[in-house]
Amino acid sequence: MTYILAIDQGTTSTRAIVFDGAMAVVSSAQEEFAQHFPQSGWVEHDPDDLWQTTVNTCRDAIAGANITPSQIAGIGITNQRETVIVWDKKTGQPIHNAIVWQDRRTSDMCNTLREAGHEAMIIDRTGLLLDPYFSGTKLKWILDHVEGARERAADGDLLFGTVDSFLIWKLTGGETHATDATNAARTMLYDIRKGRWSSTICDVFDIPMQMLPEVKDCAADFGHTQPDLLGGAIPIHGVAGDQQAATVGQACFEPGMLKSTYGTGCFALLNTGDAPVMSKNRLLTTIAYQLDGKPTYALEGSIFVAGAVVQWLRDGLQIISDAAETQALAEQADPHQNVVLVPAFVGLGAPYWNPDCRGAAFGLTRSSGPAEMAKAALESVGYQTRDLLEAMASDWQASGVQPTLRVDGGMAASDWAMQFLSDIIGAPVDRPMVHETTALGVAWLAGMHAGIYPDQAEFAATWARETQFKPQMDDALRASKYAVWKKAVQATLSF
Repeated sequence: MTYILAIDQGTTSTRAIVFDGAMAVVSSAQEEFAQHFPQSGWVEHDPDDLWQTTVNTCRDAIAGANITPSQIAGIGITNQRETVIVWDKKTGQPIHNAIVWQDRRTSDMCNTLREAGHEAMIIDRTGLLLDPYFSGTKLKWILDHVEGARERAADGDLLFGTVDSFLIWKLTGGETHATDATNAARTMLYDIRKGRWSSTICDVFDIPMQMLPEVKDCAADFGHTQPDLLGGAIPIHGVAGDQQAATVGQACFEPGMLKSTYGTGCFALLNTGDAPVMSKNRLLTTIAYQLDGKPTYALEGSIFVAGAVVQWLRDGLQIISDAAETQALAEQADPHQNVVLVPAFVGLGAPYWNPDCRGAAFGLTRSSGPAEMAKAALESVGYQTRDLLEAMASDWQASGVQPTLRVDGGMAASDWAMQFLSDIIGAPVDRPMVHETTALGVAWLAGMHAGIYPDQAEFAATWARETQFKPQMDDALRASKYAVWKKAVQATLSF
């Protein structure tokens, strides 16, 4: 049993990857699924799409590796975080579409809770801001708006879960209703200091605690898959939210180490060790990973739109047909134009946290075209990352942030975007040899628990750099470009 199957259930697609005993990728499969936008600012998924693409890709990856399920020592699951599913305990049938982390429908609810004086308590216990981004208000919305849901939940007939919990429940045939500490820490219902669900917050939200899953370590026993699903009963040994899995995959195990993942959004996590650091700059305090019952904490900055801005160029503006075209377009842009795009399509995340503002472009001229918009789109990700890193440096003065940023995710493959990132933050950017860091992180958790992968220190020693991008922009230009970005953000916020 020398293989690990990693499930990476993301916002726009599901992937399954088979790793061998040396943590090398043997095969993979990927399947996209539909995004649903019932109203402006609302984002949903059909839970059945998440489930079917998971089963399909797992079967395809196992077949592609030419192995049998009996050769798989364990499964690791990493997932889009904060997305909410509520399902019937007896039938497994969801009572509503999954409400996605990007969804902003509970903005007014958050304002009402803030006005009622609950925000300070929620921040203190969960490390999270009172924002529609997190799971708690999404769950409350489902209970408030689906007919009969609140009564059924009170009777013990409904279960709540983030995507990992839903997949575990389905994979185990309803035997296991569980999550891990990293996903629990993103619900706005979990006390990250005490390591348990907060009855106080559940009372405020009127959420029956019997709906909530059991919280386990990231490397633990989560049950076995039903034999008919994948051809055998395979143990589930590792679970972590996608950004925490990437933190593990990047081997950011020492306080001060920092990674940034560029997927649909961008998420930077800074390891702060065994004590939670409460931010003065509207960053999030969260759990980076939990092993042997001991949580390691992190500061996190969340950007809602990173890779999604490239999807917008493709699907919204229709100026590209493939994401890979963006780099060539950006290289063609007029260097004398300074078009700035603030991609607040679903509000602005850290450190601004304004769910109501919307995107804007500045500096347009008659000659501005697709090349300038592509360049502005890629630059927006670098600017937003600098916003996060400056806030982190301010919060983490005691020990200091390590100067090098480790990057991963789809957009990290763009040399142009990563060079600009290094230029605008004024620090080296390291891209690892293994690009699939999210899947690697959860594969290591599962493989380590199964006894076929090395311990933490030995795993960290295997991390290898593929490319290092070093700053090439002079200090004056960096300062002036960032000052223009800050003006553009303020103008967007004030609109």
